[in-house]
Amino acid sequence: MFSKKKDRFSIYLVDFATHLNKAADYLVHSKVTDEASLDTFSQKIKQFETEADEKVHVIIKELNHAFITPIEREDILQLTMGLDDIIDGMEEFSAMMSIYNIYSSDTYIDQFTNYILLCSKEILQSTELLSENKLQDMETHAIKIKDHETQCDTLYRESLRTLFQNQSDPIIVIQYKELYEILEEIADYCQNVASLLQSIIMKNV
Repeated sequence: MFSKKKDRFSIYLVDFATHLNKAADYLVHSKVTDEASLDTFSQKIKQFETEADEKVHVIIKELNHAFITPIEREDILQLTMGLDDIIDGMEEFSAMMSIYNIYSSDTYIDQFTNYILLCSKEILQSTELLSENKLQDMETHAIKIKDHETQCDTLYRESLRTLFQNQSDPIIVIQYKELYEILEEIADYCQNVASLLQSIIMKNV
């Protein structure tokens, strides 16, 4: 496993998780009020996504040249791709906000994004523990991620029920239904990362 001296892959994973956490924090705290701020929001999230893709390319290149890896090569790759999936989901959400010209959030979007931010914090802490070879301590964080995803499942059903009951404009129904679906999918990606972390624990403890 990881030695006391940080392995380069542990550094890459913590860096990637830090990047994810910054993107999630921006997703939650950015203020969109008009076309200009929506454009800024969309471009910034796209920048996060582009930088994440670059990190993926670096890690894959290093994996291809590494003789020994601290945990299974496949686990490093899957964890990397799992983090990338989350940021890709954020970029898809911001792109749809831009396409639909939606300038403001609602209660459900706020709750979804807050849960995603909470997940990203747990993921960051987990990668830090992984880099310190404290695998058993990761379990608590993986469970919290899955708890947040469960809350998003409930929130998704509530958001759709409210949308269909209270909104008569079919265009708005279509738009917000898609936004809620994307956010719920991001939560699913977070759960996938949690499951992978638990798998790494089982293999290496």
